[in-house]
Amino acid sequence: MNTRTLAVSILAVSASALMALPAAATEGYFQHGYGARSKALAGAGVADSADATAPANNPAGLVNAGDQIDFAFSLFSPRRSFKGTGGFGFTPLGEHDSGSEYFPMPNMAVSYKLDADSAIGLMVIGNGGMNTDWSAMPRNFTTGPCIDPGTGLPRPFARGTYCNGKAGVNLGQVLIGATYARRMGPVSFGLTPMLAVQWFKAQGLGAFAGSSNSPTNLTGNQHDWSYGGGFRGGMQFDVTDRIRLGIAGQTPMWMTKLDDYSGLFANGGEFDIPPSATIGVAFDATPDVTVMFDYQRIWYSSVDAIANPSRNILTCPPGGGAPGCLGGSNGAGFGWEDVDIFKVAVEWNATQELTLRAGYAYNTQPIDGRDAMFNILAPGVIQHHITGGLKYDINERNSFELAGAFMPKTTVHGRELPPPFGAGAGHGVDLSMSQFDITASWTYRFGDLTPSVALDDEPIIRKY
Repeated sequence: MNTRTLAVSILAVSASALMALPAAATEGYFQHGYGARSKALAGAGVADSADATAPANNPAGLVNAGDQIDFAFSLFSPRRSFKGTGGFGFTPLGEHDSGSEYFPMPNMAVSYKLDADSAIGLMVIGNGGMNTDWSAMPRNFTTGPCIDPGTGLPRPFARGTYCNGKAGVNLGQVLIGATYARRMGPVSFGLTPMLAVQWFKAQGLGAFAGSSNSPTNLTGNQHDWSYGGGFRGGMQFDVTDRIRLGIAGQTPMWMTKLDDYSGLFANGGEFDIPPSATIGVAFDATPDVTVMFDYQRIWYSSVDAIANPSRNILTCPPGGGAPGCLGGSNGAGFGWEDVDIFKVAVEWNATQELTLRAGYAYNTQPIDGRDAMFNILAPGVIQHHITGGLKYDINERNSFELAGAFMPKTTVHGRELPPPFGAGAGHGVDLSMSQFDITASWTYRFGDLTPSVALDDEPIIRKY
């Protein structure tokens, strides 16, 4: 099997595997990094991207990658829970854990140098992670009887988080990008047109049918798929021989509507992928040590289905038919705010074969306590990311990389919506999540090789 056939085969397998699984979520519902190097650096490196997966961070970095195939496999584990406190309400009392705690996640990229100053590449990556699986718990005097959001009265024999049995959502996204990058003196730039596929399913939301503009397209349908795309672009600047600046951004991914859930998401099922932008600096403190600082912003506010306050449902008359109803032009959403992310990382070329990495990222909280009741479905409350990893060059063509990330438990204290949709301040809803992520990666360099390590009598310089 030649290199081109191998690359295409692995890309196809990666895309197929990603489409069969819910994806990882740390910074809202975006991954903190893509590929083993980026994940070990907490996603930092917009000014220092240098492998085949570079376009996920900064497409300009592809000119530094050479001819290589990267294949990474992650085991991602989100631990999600909520706790009901206070008096009886619509959602249950006590602490409850979501099922579905382990997700395997592959991603793949290939890069090819056209000449000394230009390169092309192809990558497959995933986003998502609004995956929850809440059991059909009994609603009794321990968990609290279920108060119907339409009548304000107890519902006999009701079960589950939202009084309608087993509840939860599954959102996944796959993005496929083709990149062209070029270096012109101290400046490199790159552009990546992206194709996107996403799928979504919801269940257990029947209690909200009276507040939906399309109750048959609210819950309990099969996975619905939507398709679209957008662009990533970026630049890297060599300020000096030791300092580099980087800037990169992603447009919205404009997606077709999720018609089977047009009674849930605002604007009749619209669910685009939000835009983002990153700026950063990389500093070679020594020939062997590079320090990186990044700032990123994700505009969740650009997607109504994500950003509209859940309180908009209070303006919905019985039977729906108004802008604030689920699926309406101002339909209730999850109330997510834009996220600011700060990242710092260090990479140390410890020996000619071994590179060590560590990072930390902090993001502002996307979820306000006022929207806690709806966000039981999508409790993306993580704020801290502690990461590390290594790369070992097995030989001149093969490298092994390992990355680990721990996201400590974060809790948002909230409350139910006011009557008739809940008990208001009388019933608390606390959302919690912790996560860990382990990634292993293999890199194969093909074609003409540029030496990746220095000679014995020379210092090690920027080895990837």
